[in-house]
Formats: sequence, C-alpha cells, structure tokens
Amino acid sequence: MAGQGSGGNVIAALASLFIPGLGQLLQGRLFMALFMFISAAALWIILLGWLIHLWSILDAAKFSPK
Repeated sequence: MAGQGSGGNVIAALASLFIPGLGQLLQGRLFMALFMFISAAALWIILLGWLIHLWSILDAAKFSPK
C-alpha cells in the first residue's frame, strides 16, 4: 500500500467499517487486526464496542508503512 491517503487505505477503512480489524488484516498487520477484532467483540458485551470499531476505522485510514 502506498501510505496515508492512498486508495488502499480507503479500502481498508471501509473494510473496518463492516468488521473491526479487517482493514488492518488487508494492510498485513495481523497482530493489530486480531487485537481490534477481539477487543471490539469483548467490549460489545457492555455496549462499548463502538469505541474500538471507530478506532479500527481511523487506524486503517491513517496507516502509513515505515
């Protein structure tokens, strides 16, 4: 992926909109994808999963590889 603002980041952010962590998985960040997915699932039990869900979307959109 080309970095922040690239088309790949837009696709990753859209993927994270549907499933938290899917955008990170598309970017090749397996650990962060698992963390986002598991923590969002755990927090949805107490209705706070939307926080991780939003964080996942923003993280995928602003990712820039080093």
